[in-house]
Amino acid sequence: MEPSRSWRRAILHVDMDAFFAAVEVLDNPSLAGKPVIVGGTPEGRGVVSTASYEARRFGVRSAMPAATAVRLCPQGIFLWPRMGRYAEVSGRVFKALEEVSPLVEGLSIDEAFVDATGCCRGADPWRMERGRFAIEDLAADVQARIETATGGLTASVGIAENKFLAKVASDLRKPRGQVVVPPGTGPGFLAPLPVERLWGVGPRTAEALHGIGLRRIGNVAETPEEKLQALLGADLASHLKRLSQGIDDRPVEAHLEARSVGRETTFAEFLSPSDRDGIEGVLFALADDVAFRLRADALWCRTVQLKVRDGKFRTCTRSRTLREPTQVVEDIYGAARALFSERIRLGRERVRLLGVTASNLVHEPLRQLELFDGRTAERERAESAARASDEIRRKLGDGAITRGRLLGRGRVRPR
Repeated sequence: MEPSRSWRRAILHVDMDAFFAAVEVLDNPSLAGKPVIVGGTPEGRGVVSTASYEARRFGVRSAMPAATAVRLCPQGIFLWPRMGRYAEVSGRVFKALEEVSPLVEGLSIDEAFVDATGCCRGADPWRMERGRFAIEDLAADVQARIETATGGLTASVGIAENKFLAKVASDLRKPRGQVVVPPGTGPGFLAPLPVERLWGVGPRTAEALHGIGLRRIGNVAETPEEKLQALLGADLASHLKRLSQGIDDRPVEAHLEARSVGRETTFAEFLSPSDRDGIEGVLFALADDVAFRLRADALWCRTVQLKVRDGKFRTCTRSRTLREPTQVVEDIYGAARALFSERIRLGRERVRLLGVTASNLVHEPLRQLELFDGRTAERERAESAARASDEIRRKLGDGAITRGRLLGRGRVRPR
């Protein structure tokens, strides 16, 4: 339905609550109420992907090294991620969202923007009904649809005129929260929040803002843009000034053609550049996830990009174009590992972040037939084996079939 141009936009940001951990509890109800930590092992290897709210009370959070999580929450129940299962449940969530509005923009496997401007029974989403905005009832309906579609998983929803305000709102009341930012109230809503809530404010930018006394978003909104430009540069200053005033004109863009598939992780405790075993283990896990997502979307990549950020927040990206398109982990990991070994120079700086991205995507491999060395047939066999492995993981869980590489690194326990 085409929304009236006279209506203010109504954007929902839907964020699943502790998604990976919630799926594990859904599949194993005996875990309910316990500190579930998805990612890493009880021996302290790997990185936390998601922690249940029970585990978060001990200070465990996403992207934390498992070794730190073990110290904070020794009674935690550590589970290796089952990406196939999470993708299956995510599909149900997105299907439920698309039943409400055709304008659904996925941000990740567990969150999305929904443009619900024209979805409130054809009426203005910001009209008041029984002391509530019509859009609030629609948001509650979205939450109920998700719970029904997934068998009980919950989501938190932020409701606002634009993406930024909706995203911030959804983070403020979890789990199963609903926070609404009525039209015209954005600046007042944002003012008391820390500057770290602004998109684009990382640790270094936050430190710079704190250095001139700007700790709240309201402080940024009140600061002359010229002063921000002197500190941050023109582009970032303009971006943060607009966000601090609650301005975000970007539309919800549904069904965008994938330009890249990537995964990255930040370490609360930095990795030593000499810890090649740990670095290569993380690179392989990232590449494995990227390859799985490529196969799920029937995509092949021609380029692999490695992203490394050191302890001083300096970011280095390096890429390599492959001889042939691929969707198997060995090729993606091999390229990422070679890029790290050959083109990353850290000196004594430790590793804060690692990321692997597949780009230059195609829907068909379009390979040259290599009749004499059999490379084409060998590659197709590898892809077929990987897809068969994916199917087993979807049906029986990731623990049903595990790569020897991960076992060798001690990242998962053999079953």
